[in-house]
Amino acid sequence: MSQVTIRNVRAIPTAPAGINLVAVKVETSEPGLYGVGCATFTQRSEAVVTALEQYVRPLLIGRSVDNIEDIWQFLYGSSYWRNGPVLNNAISGVDEALWDIKGKMAKMPVYDLLGGKCRQGVPVYRHTDGSCPEEVEEKVRQFMEQGYRYIRVQQGMYGGNMVGGIGGMDQIDAETCKRFHLTENPPIGAYFDPKEYMRRALKLFDYLRSRLGFEIELLHDVHERLAPIDGVGFAKEVEQYKLFFLEDLFSPEQVSWFAKVREQCATPIAMGELFNNPNEWMPLVKDQLIDFIRIHISQIGGISPARKLAAVCEPFGVRTAWHGPNDITPAGVAAHLHLDLATTNFGIQEFAGFTENEKLVFPGCPEVRDGYLYANDQPGLGIDIDEEAAAKFPCTYHDNAWLWARLPDGTAVRA
Repeated sequence: MSQVTIRNVRAIPTAPAGINLVAVKVETSEPGLYGVGCATFTQRSEAVVTALEQYVRPLLIGRSVDNIEDIWQFLYGSSYWRNGPVLNNAISGVDEALWDIKGKMAKMPVYDLLGGKCRQGVPVYRHTDGSCPEEVEEKVRQFMEQGYRYIRVQQGMYGGNMVGGIGGMDQIDAETCKRFHLTENPPIGAYFDPKEYMRRALKLFDYLRSRLGFEIELLHDVHERLAPIDGVGFAKEVEQYKLFFLEDLFSPEQVSWFAKVREQCATPIAMGELFNNPNEWMPLVKDQLIDFIRIHISQIGGISPARKLAAVCEPFGVRTAWHGPNDITPAGVAAHLHLDLATTNFGIQEFAGFTENEKLVFPGCPEVRDGYLYANDQPGLGIDIDEEAAAKFPCTYHDNAWLWARLPDGTAVRA
């Protein structure tokens, strides 16, 4: 085969599950040879599409598909301003697609290109939520019956959201204000009380452990909604319930507080889904202040930087737990899976499942059986995109109500 070059780069926005996704298709000079990757930044998906079509595509036409590392470094530096989620996601879509192409050319799955399997299947964790402990328990037991042994438990979404008030409402009614002790004429938002959240979460853990025992692994996401000193106290209280990990206890701006947690308790800590660059995670890794790195792979630029990050974490005893919400494409899930299979210091994989429409749009979705995710062992990432099916599920603008977080006095805070 003569040198294969990039013929075209296309963004394919689609929303088969009602969530805006951005897939990338890198087409080559070899007829029928192309790669698929994930570039989803769902909250600002159109910005990524623009970056891909207006800036990334012209830079790549005619370049050899062989030089993945060179292309990554070139794209990373070509805008001068870097380490942002829009351009990192655009780079990720191309990077994952090029790994997909590399595997197809070699007639090997990507995990073989990364060194081969360290395990046959990847244990995953699922999400449960409910309005009361009994409802959460019911959902946990449903997943347990399906073979899952790692389950994230929440009560009232992230941080214990108390009240919605989004979606066409011009104001929050007086009865709701009184019930949740809000101010007069509160701005629209998703209100929560940090102290009430902590009380409810601890009661939930106590309830679940008393009924489920300690054989099932429980996880929990704080989602950065606590003041740092409250986070330290919360981690200490949680220790008795022996969570598999406690996630996002502090915001990226407050990571120095993890040292205080380490000094006072042994609660396993996961962190990183909002990180964009190595300066955010390296101090936590080298000082062994976290136990699981929770990077969102497309947020840092794809498979190429993620495999390097995993290698850096290994000698420090930090395990991977890549961020795997429902707002990544199945191509992104496949990228997680191939990294997980080839990474010695793998810890756990977040998994949101696939809808039937997602399976229709993305043929070759990995399969989960008895709590383990399995690759289909096809060359490349083993996943495709049906563009005709994708077009049946167009993206639409909407913002995420849960991100409009506010304290009871109306203060806007980060979600």
